[in-house]
Amino acid sequence: MSTAGVPLSADLLLKAYRKGWFPMSHDEEGIFLHDPDPRAIFPLDTTRPNARAIRAFRKAGFRFTHDRAFETVMRACADRPETWMTEELLQAYVEMHRLGRAHSVEVWQGDEMVGGLYGVSLGGAFFAESMFSRVPNASKAAFFHLVAHLRSKGFGLLDSQYINDHTASLGAIEVPRTWFRTMLAQAMALDTDF
Repeated sequence: MSTAGVPLSADLLLKAYRKGWFPMSHDEEGIFLHDPDPRAIFPLDTTRPNARAIRAFRKAGFRFTHDRAFETVMRACADRPETWMTEELLQAYVEMHRLGRAHSVEVWQGDEMVGGLYGVSLGGAFFAESMFSRVPNASKAAFFHLVAHLRSKGFGLLDSQYINDHTASLGAIEVPRTWFRTMLAQAMALDTDF
């Protein structure tokens, strides 16, 4: 569904997320709301790093923070030759962050941010949007840190939207849209906070 002619806002996007829709830019065509079938998710109870990844994260000496550099993380995720991120969309997410609905995980080596990710949190559902890495394994470390954090907070759903080789390698699976909507309703009913 196109959002052409409709000003993007945090309120509009939060309404879309509550229904299971998420925004994506289609170059000059504008922002569209997507509701794919099947839907990709990460099962929170089984998604874990393997032993080799854990060793790599420890060796790298990564340190993690939450919500310390939200806009910087978003801009780093969009810093690529082809990006879906428009300034209007970015500002809508920054407003959601101000409202306590969009969050970031930052990965640090010393004083340098080397990776991170961001997404949207509603009830016990987290909608993962994008990640970036400036050194090997930093985005994977951010992802697995997020998974552990969501589990510890009692979240019930981690949405990956679409599956690709990278998300599949991290543990994403596909479920029918009808299942996703049931999972979303159950997760939204949870009383938890990021």
